[in-house]
Amino acid sequence: MNPELQEQIPQPEEKKSVSITDAAKINNVTRQAIYVAIKLNKLKAQKDSTRWTIDLNDLEEYRKSKYSRAKSTFDGELIFKPEEGRFSVNQVAEKLGIPPQKVYYATRSGKIKAERKGAAWVISHEEIEAYRASYLLKKKAKKSA
Repeated sequence: MNPELQEQIPQPEEKKSVSITDAAKINNVTRQAIYVAIKLNKLKAQKDSTRWTIDLNDLEEYRKSKYSRAKSTFDGELIFKPEEGRFSVNQVAEKLGIPPQKVYYATRSGKIKAERKGAAWVISHEEIEAYRASYLLKKKAKKSA
């Protein structure tokens, strides 16, 4: 066929799709998480005889709308707003340099006052600093003495 004529014929657009395994790698999640997203109709996928395929555009849309703890809301308002002094347990743990389990224990034992917002614990900046002064700094002072 004449090369000039071939250029004029519109070529079908290549539809870029990936397997469930590839989608899991791209999203840094397990294959099971991808299957669950498909089952819950959160991610569009097509089953071609025995294999699931996911269009890359659909995967990108899923990534944008995927649940994120940072985007958690309660009564329509963002729960965690570090700029306003509201932190999650994991954020507090990172800030204090301690394991999240220790922060959970401190909230349950009353050493850190936390507020429950739905399924999440919200801790204020003042509480973090009070815990740091009352417990963490005293603990360091005892070790160095």
